[in-house]
Amino acid sequence: MRDGLTIGEFATLSHLSVRTLRRYHEAGLLEPATVDPFTNYRYYEPGQIGTAQVIHRLRQLDMPLAEVRSILATDDPEKRAAFITGHLHRLEAELDRTRAAVVSLRQLLRPDAAELEVELRSVPARSVAAISAPVVRAEDALSWFDTAMDELDAAFPAAERTGAPGGLYTNELFTEGVGAMTVFRPVLRPGAAGRIEVLHLPAADLAVTVHAGPHDDIDITYGRLGAWVVSHALGIDGPVNETYLVGPRDGAEAGRWRTEIGWPVFRVTPA
Repeated sequence: MRDGLTIGEFATLSHLSVRTLRRYHEAGLLEPATVDPFTNYRYYEPGQIGTAQVIHRLRQLDMPLAEVRSILATDDPEKRAAFITGHLHRLEAELDRTRAAVVSLRQLLRPDAAELEVELRSVPARSVAAISAPVVRAEDALSWFDTAMDELDAAFPAAERTGAPGGLYTNELFTEGVGAMTVFRPVLRPGAAGRIEVLHLPAADLAVTVHAGPHDDIDITYGRLGAWVVSHALGIDGPVNETYLVGPRDGAEAGRWRTEIGWPVFRVTPA
């Protein structure tokens, strides 16, 4: 009586190479049903074909070996689904990053495709309602921003707001990956409550441009604005200002976002 399917037969039925099946065995992902103690021939059961193909699909999705083992080890369909869903979410996020990088590279390869529009603007002193964090890791910045803006929006309803929300970011946040962040809202009567403070923004001269679309490639607009500042003999003075004219909180599609970037500047040569 046969011990089962030979590795060659199993490879043919599962559409996986013998080499791949041996690799799965060595990694502890797919053990043969039996191994002849004298010949070391591997034999598989027909019921293992589906398991082999599942492993192959998961590895095609670059799922780590440890996670594949976890999926195979559990009989709970909900746990299996949770493992796979989590990995799919990571793949989707990676795909979004890849697409954003492709768009950015195309822009960088065509630097003169669209001339950057820059306005030199004098902004008067003003007081705003703000929340600041002394040190925020770059990877945590988005979640911190959302939480802080939720607090500001709850404290100051739409009828009390006098302008688009904004943010101040110290240079260290870009150069070191950590630094101070401030988000604020211009409102009729700024007041302190909890983390919210009244922030007095001094008058400033800004070189201002608008970044259109999602923030994945906002660094390109920063770079182009910086080049414009240098080419016009202007020095950078103080933290970067961002104003969110249209953004995620407006319920708009990412393609319609408009972020105003303002760099405080001063002239380094005579006019």
